[in-house]
Amino acid sequence: MKKTILACALLGSLAFSSAHAESLMVFKVGGDYWKADTSGTFAENGQAQQDVNYSSSSQGSIWVSFEHPIPLVPNVKIRENRLDSDGSGSFNGDFNGHAFSGDVNVNTDLSNTDFVLYYELLNNDLVELDLGAAYKRMSGSFRVADAGHPEQKDLDSGITMAYADAQVGVPGLGLYGFAEVMLGIDESSVYDYTVGLGWQFDGDALDTKVRVGYREFNFDVNDFDGVSTNSQFKGFFAGVELVF
Repeated sequence: MKKTILACALLGSLAFSSAHAESLMVFKVGGDYWKADTSGTFAENGQAQQDVNYSSSSQGSIWVSFEHPIPLVPNVKIRENRLDSDGSGSFNGDFNGHAFSGDVNVNTDLSNTDFVLYYELLNNDLVELDLGAAYKRMSGSFRVADAGHPEQKDLDSGITMAYADAQVGVPGLGLYGFAEVMLGIDESSVYDYTVGLGWQFDGDALDTKVRVGYREFNFDVNDFDGVSTNSQFKGFFAGVELVF
């Protein structure tokens, strides 16, 4: 977490000097429905990678964020991501102490929680830009099962990541394009990004944002909680965000 704190301190100095700092406290809550295709390989560390045929599955994310005008103190976003897919294939090798040989059923669960600290560097009708750092806490598992013998390895470690969120709007229309990117620092082949279009509807008590786009999560790691994998979830999503 030292990298996270240092990165946020540097960005805080930039945010302090920005003329576009947010002047009011803002609370946001939202959710996305994601129709994702899953692909990839995995194995117990030291074993040969095994291919898996996954079925498409519905995934989802929910989040809350809090923005404030206090200089140097980062804004906070917490996002819960459900990423869970079943598959099958021919598995030949050891997994969690059991030797598999032949057809198996597989479950890959890469669910995780993002803890994001960020600074709002720009905020106007044309451009919004947030930069910061995040910690992605994995909470899923890899599961392999043949006839009557399931084996599972849980994931409970995290990844420090750089964070950026940009939005470009069309004044007067409520239409905007956006991109949100997370790039692994200690695991450089892990990334999570979304791109898309949104429409904002202003109200008296709250604003409503409707959004559609494309998201991809790539999890390429070696010896992560005893597992090596190169797995991807990617596809189109639709969601809504409420801004108070």
